[in-house]
Amino acid sequence: MSATNRTDLARDVFKAFAAGDRERIESLLAPSLSFHAPPDPYLDRAGYFERCWPGSGSASTFDFARIIEAGDEVVVTYDATRKDGSRFRNTEVLTFEGDQVAEIEVYFGWNLP
Repeated sequence: MSATNRTDLARDVFKAFAAGDRERIESLLAPSLSFHAPPDPYLDRAGYFERCWPGSGSASTFDFARIIEAGDEVVVTYDATRKDGSRFRNTEVLTFEGDQVAEIEVYFGWNLP
Protein backbone atom coordinates (compact mmCIF):
# COMPACT_ATOMS: atom_id res chain seq x y z
CA MET A 1 0.00 0.00 0.00
CA SER A 2 1.37 3.43 -0.88
CA ALA A 3 2.15 6.22 1.57
CA THR A 4 -0.68 8.30 0.17
CA ASN A 5 -3.20 5.54 0.76
CA ARG A 6 -2.01 4.88 4.30
CA THR A 7 -2.09 8.55 5.21
CA ASP A 8 -5.59 8.73 3.73
CA LEU A 9 -6.59 5.69 5.78
CA ALA A 10 -5.14 7.32 8.90
CA ARG A 11 -7.24 10.42 8.21
CA ASP A 12 -10.27 8.14 7.76
CA VAL A 13 -9.71 6.64 11.22
CA PHE A 14 -9.97 10.10 12.79
CA LYS A 15 -12.95 11.11 10.63
CA ALA A 16 -14.79 7.93 11.61
CA PHE A 17 -14.03 8.48 15.31
CA ALA A 18 -15.12 12.13 15.16
CA ALA A 19 -18.36 11.17 13.43
CA GLY A 20 -19.04 8.13 15.61
CA ASP A 21 -19.15 6.03 12.42
CA ARG A 22 -18.88 2.52 13.87
CA GLU A 23 -19.34 0.79 10.52
CA ARG A 24 -16.40 2.66 8.98
CA ILE A 25 -14.08 2.23 11.96
CA GLU A 26 -14.86 -1.52 12.04
CA SER A 27 -13.53 -1.77 8.47
CA LEU A 28 -10.37 0.20 9.31
CA LEU A 29 -9.28 -1.72 12.43
CA ALA A 30 -7.69 -5.15 12.16
CA PRO A 31 -9.22 -8.03 14.14
CA SER A 32 -5.91 -8.26 16.03
CA LEU A 33 -5.92 -4.56 17.04
CA SER A 34 -3.91 -3.59 20.10
CA PHE A 35 -4.38 -0.17 21.64
CA HIS A 36 -2.02 1.58 24.06
CA ALA A 37 -2.43 4.84 25.99
CA PRO A 38 -1.29 6.02 29.44
CA PRO A 39 -4.53 5.08 31.21
CA ASP A 40 -4.86 1.87 29.15
CA PRO A 41 -1.43 0.25 28.63
CA TYR A 42 -3.01 -2.53 26.56
CA LEU A 43 -6.46 -3.04 25.13
CA ASP A 44 -7.46 -5.55 22.49
CA ARG A 45 -10.07 -4.69 19.85
CA ALA A 46 -13.00 -5.52 22.14
CA GLY A 47 -11.42 -3.44 24.91
CA TYR A 48 -10.95 -0.53 22.49
CA PHE A 49 -14.65 -0.54 21.63
CA GLU A 50 -15.62 -0.90 25.29
CA ARG A 51 -13.26 1.74 26.72
CA CYS A 52 -12.55 4.21 23.89
CA TRP A 53 -15.45 4.07 21.47
CA PRO A 54 -17.99 5.66 23.88
CA GLY A 55 -15.98 8.91 23.37
CA SER A 56 -16.51 8.82 19.63
CA GLY A 57 -18.51 11.62 18.13
CA SER A 58 -17.23 13.99 20.83
CA ALA A 59 -14.59 15.76 18.72
CA SER A 60 -16.10 17.88 16.02
CA THR A 61 -12.85 18.38 14.11
CA PHE A 62 -9.30 17.08 13.85
CA ASP A 63 -6.77 19.49 12.35
CA PHE A 64 -3.63 17.57 11.40
CA ALA A 65 -0.38 19.25 12.39
CA ARG A 66 1.67 16.39 10.92
CA ILE A 67 1.14 13.06 9.27
CA ILE A 68 4.33 11.12 8.63
CA GLU A 69 4.57 7.65 7.16
CA ALA A 70 7.54 5.50 8.18
CA GLY A 71 7.41 1.90 7.03
CA ASP A 72 4.18 0.36 8.30
CA GLU A 73 3.54 3.26 10.68
CA VAL A 74 1.78 6.58 10.28
CA VAL A 75 2.53 9.19 12.96
CA VAL A 76 -0.30 11.68 13.39
CA THR A 77 -0.20 14.83 15.51
CA TYR A 78 -3.52 16.61 15.62
CA ASP A 79 -5.31 19.51 17.22
CA ALA A 80 -8.83 18.43 18.09
CA THR A 81 -11.74 20.74 18.77
CA ARG A 82 -14.56 19.31 20.84
CA LYS A 83 -18.18 20.27 20.25
CA ASP A 84 -18.01 22.59 23.30
CA GLY A 85 -15.16 24.53 21.64
CA SER A 86 -12.37 23.27 23.94
CA ARG A 87 -9.21 22.12 22.14
CA PHE A 88 -6.34 19.71 22.73
CA ARG A 89 -3.29 18.25 20.95
CA ASN A 90 -2.23 14.57 20.84
CA THR A 91 0.08 12.38 18.81
CA GLU A 92 -0.80 8.84 17.75
CA VAL A 93 1.21 6.15 16.02
CA LEU A 94 -0.90 3.89 13.81
CA THR A 95 0.74 0.64 12.71
CA PHE A 96 -0.76 -0.94 9.63
CA GLU A 97 -1.09 -4.52 8.46
CA GLY A 98 -2.13 -4.14 4.85
CA ASP A 99 -4.94 -1.61 4.75
CA GLN A 100 -6.03 -1.97 8.38
CA VAL A 101 -4.70 -0.50 11.61
CA ALA A 102 -3.24 -3.28 13.78
CA GLU A 103 -1.87 -1.13 16.60
CA ILE A 104 -2.57 2.33 18.00
CA GLU A 105 -0.26 4.12 20.43
CA VAL A 106 -1.65 7.35 21.91
CA TYR A 107 0.58 10.03 23.41
CA PHE A 108 -1.46 12.69 25.15
CA GLY A 109 -0.47 16.26 24.57
CA TRP A 110 -2.05 19.26 26.21
CA ASN A 111 -5.07 21.51 26.16
CA LEU A 112 -4.94 24.37 23.68
CA PRO A 113 -6.27 27.89 24.12
